[in-house]
Amino acid sequence: MRLGVISDTHGHVELTRPAVRMLESLEVDAVLHCGDIGSIEVVELFNGWPAHFVFGNCDDNTEAFALAIERAGHTCHGLFGELDFDGVKVALLHSHERRRFRDVIESSKYQLVCYGHTHVAAIDRHGATTVLNPGAIYRANPHSIAVVEVPAVEATIIEL
Repeated sequence: MRLGVISDTHGHVELTRPAVRMLESLEVDAVLHCGDIGSIEVVELFNGWPAHFVFGNCDDNTEAFALAIERAGHTCHGLFGELDFDGVKVALLHSHERRRFRDVIESSKYQLVCYGHTHVAAIDRHGATTVLNPGAIYRANPHSIAVVEVPAVEATIIEL
């Protein structure tokens, strides 16, 4: 299974479209959005996949977002998502809540932690946990996303 990971779109549909095209070309099976979605139009760009969203610190009116995400057939996890793909436990969050972010990583409960907020792509290891920031679509140079092969948990940053 191949997961596409994206973050910090901040409502920029035109900047997000190339990322969606890349995810299509990589034939991902599901998409994880690590927050700062920014607009309902961005949510609708991911209608080709099962998609999971968490909110970031810039996502105002979360009730409207949650409704739009559910209407699009996706899953809204609020501020924190706990997922399982092929037996791989995945945490999904934005990381602006620093204590929660640190606690999730240190818990050793997850094989993969996906986060955003910093606008800096990174793949780190904390024991048996892969900690992945796909980078950002907005206010990043270069813009980037990530792909993760599961169950192997092999993560790759892809510059757009």
